[in-house]
Amino acid sequence: MMTTERLINELQSFGMRLVDPKAGADSRRGGAGPSDHKAITIDGMTVMAPVHTAPAFESPYLIEKPDAFGRSRVLRDGLALGEVSFPLRPKFYDLQTADGVPYSKIAVLHGRDVLATTVLQTCIRYQSRAKTCQFCAIGQSLAAGRTIARKTPAQLAEVAEAAVRLDGVKHMVMTTGTPAGADRGAAILAESAAAVKAAVDLPIQVQCEPPDDDAWFGRLKEAGADALGMHLEAVTERVRHRIMPGKAQVSVARYFSAFAAATPVFGRGQVSSYILAGLGDTAEEILGVCERMVAIGVYPFVVPFVPISGTPLESHPAPAPSFMHAILKPLARMLIDGGLKSVDVKAGCAKCGACSALATYERHQPELEAIA
Repeated sequence: MMTTERLINELQSFGMRLVDPKAGADSRRGGAGPSDHKAITIDGMTVMAPVHTAPAFESPYLIEKPDAFGRSRVLRDGLALGEVSFPLRPKFYDLQTADGVPYSKIAVLHGRDVLATTVLQTCIRYQSRAKTCQFCAIGQSLAAGRTIARKTPAQLAEVAEAAVRLDGVKHMVMTTGTPAGADRGAAILAESAAAVKAAVDLPIQVQCEPPDDDAWFGRLKEAGADALGMHLEAVTERVRHRIMPGKAQVSVARYFSAFAAATPVFGRGQVSSYILAGLGDTAEEILGVCERMVAIGVYPFVVPFVPISGTPLESHPAPAPSFMHAILKPLARMLIDGGLKSVDVKAGCAKCGACSALATYERHQPELEAIA
């Protein structure tokens, strides 16, 4: 029998084909988050799985047309493996601001109950292929008209209030493209978080590169941010300089000094880092960096790299499920031993958990160790 961990790993590595294209109508294309994905729920866990990528078109996994209750069977090579369901279209998507901007262009639903927005949908590095992160699609959704370049604090507060009231959203993620300036987006995030918190009591994670001045961590906290994400993506300098030459100018050493400064401000487990497995770092290298993070109190959220159409890495292979298992199983043990659990994170990617099987490994760690 296939375990939930293995099924999630395989769906996120191979992607999935949808019998009913309408089932993917609210899937994510382009943007700064889990792009070219569709949210499904498996065994109570909401998972983002690729549906618009090249590997997904050839995936052995097929999702049948949903029934009247949104439930479908997942098949592999014609064999039914279990049941999945699709989160309902959020009600706030049907609204728009007084000046006619659809709420869905200001913020979107990630997973099942997470409101997500890219406050600034531009980046100083995106226009230069010599500097851009080669996996990034931040400009695609903007070019396609699915979002707007700059979300104002007032717009974000309006949409957040509606998402909580109409759809029961539980927490919010605010990320940003990197603007010019030493704060690297912290100032924009601070004013946005303050506006949302003034409108609705909603836990917020803000995400940016490490600002030059550590004082920004206190300012973000005071503005209303409950959690902070500073995302390494790749953990070794050799891979960072090859895959993200512009962002690699902010060294791994600077990230760790920022982690050490931010953790006392936000608390253990409330600072996290998104790590993309499959870009060239070995499992040992990823686990080594994760061990250093956990020692500081930073939650390393390791996800499988998914090639996004239209980016320089669109033909790069996704990591094998066995590679992810070799990372996530010991990492879950590491997190539990370090007192860091996704359920204790107040807001953000680690709390949502939909882009990785890591939370499932945490939950099933005793059974996995018994099997081993």
